[in-house]
This record gives sequence, structure tokens and C-alpha cells, in this order.
Amino acid sequence: TKRMRNASEIEKQNNLMFNLLNELPLHDRYNQNWDHSITNWLPFYWNDFSQNTKYTYIINDISNIEMVFTNFDRSKKKNIKRAKEKLKVINDLDKADFYNNHKYNLNQAGIKISYSREYFYSIFDAATRNNSGKIFAAIDQNGKIHSANFIIWDSNSAYNLISTIDKDFRNSGSTSLVIYEAIKYLSNKTKSFDFEGSMIRGVEYSFRRFGAIQTPYFNIQRNSTKKARIIFSAYNFCKSLIS
Repeated sequence: TKRMRNASEIEKQNNLMFNLLNELPLHDRYNQNWDHSITNWLPFYWNDFSQNTKYTYIINDISNIEMVFTNFDRSKKKNIKRAKEKLKVINDLDKADFYNNHKYNLNQAGIKISYSREYFYSIFDAATRNNSGKIFAAIDQNGKIHSANFIIWDSNSAYNLISTIDKDFRNSGSTSLVIYEAIKYLSNKTKSFDFEGSMIRGVEYSFRRFGAIQTPYFNIQRNSTKKARIIFSAYNFCKSLIS
């Protein structure tokens, strides 16, 4: 019966997760965002992990680009039309130019970039070798980068992994244009487009206006050692003071 099949499937999931838990290396802290398709985290709960629900936005079918565009909010369509008049989108931006641009734009906002140049290069090079990643960038007639996105994909979905935007060009419509052109490029290479989520109010609002579907996913955590618990408690205390 359907109930028995469901019970059997959950048992299989649980066993796989117990095997995974047994294979985890020694660690002070575990912190991972799970794919939205994984909805059973009970074995981790039984092993003292905690869970936070977060949200991403996904366009589930990008095969028909005309339909995808039709589902965009009117403001997104307007941004794209305006941006097309002054900008062009390229998909071969150099990895060094992307990293330098992102680092600069974050510095302008008083934020330190969270990943090293070497780490980004290793991801970019691996994606490029496997024909599963590109940098899409909107540039003006002077060669100035308004915004850029590093997007990776497999046979099931594309993922909007890293985005950067110049604060001086926030109103140029470049981000909408880059996303649209990237989806158009990927429409015959994968099935869906995952905006990779954000709990930031303004970013969530922007993603939602692409006609994407709000999709929950799990963030799973555990502080496995006393040292990790002390450090993370101190981190949360300092964060609360700043807030």
C-alpha cells in the first residue's frame, strides 16, 4: 500500500542518514544548508543537531523562456527593457575581474569578502572544466561592470551562487537583465533556476518578483565540542550587542 511504501522510504532515508552520521569526521562544529528536496532530518535531531528553516526562490521550469518572462513582475520587465538600451550582457567575464569587482563592492559597503581568491578560483575552474558554470555580467559602453553573477548548474537546476553589484548602478536594471539573460542561456541546459535563497528582506522581495516559487530548506547545526559551544555562545552574545 501507499502507506507501507512511505514508511519503507522513510526507513531507507533514516538508515542512509545514520550511515552519514557515522562517517562524519571529528569536528567542533557542523553547519550546513541542505538541498530543499531533503525534508527528513530526524536522525540528526536524535543526535542533538538543531534545525532552522530558511527559504529560497525557484523557477521550476525554465524550458520556455517566453513563459518565464511572462511570469516576471511588471517592474522586472520594465527594468530589463530599460537596461537593454544601455547595457550588454557577456558570459565570459574573467574570474579575476569578478573577484576583484565583488571584493571592491563589498568594501564600499564596509563588508569584508567572506571567501578567498584561491577558493573561488578552484570552484570556478572546476565548473568551467565540466561546462557547468559561467559568469554573466552587465557592462556599459565604457566597459564598466554594473553587476555580475556567477552561476553553476547540473542537469536538474542552475544555482545563482554569487552576485555582485556596483552601488553606483543599483538603478540601472542590470541585475534583472543579467538574471534574464542567464536563464535564457540555460533554458536548454537544465530544468530549473534556484536563486539560492536569502533571508534579507530586500533580496527576498527582488527574487520573488521573478515569478519564482518560495521553497523552504533546512539549515542543520551542531556544536560538537565544549570549545565550539563557548565560541558560538560568545559569537551570538556579541551579535546581539551589535544588533
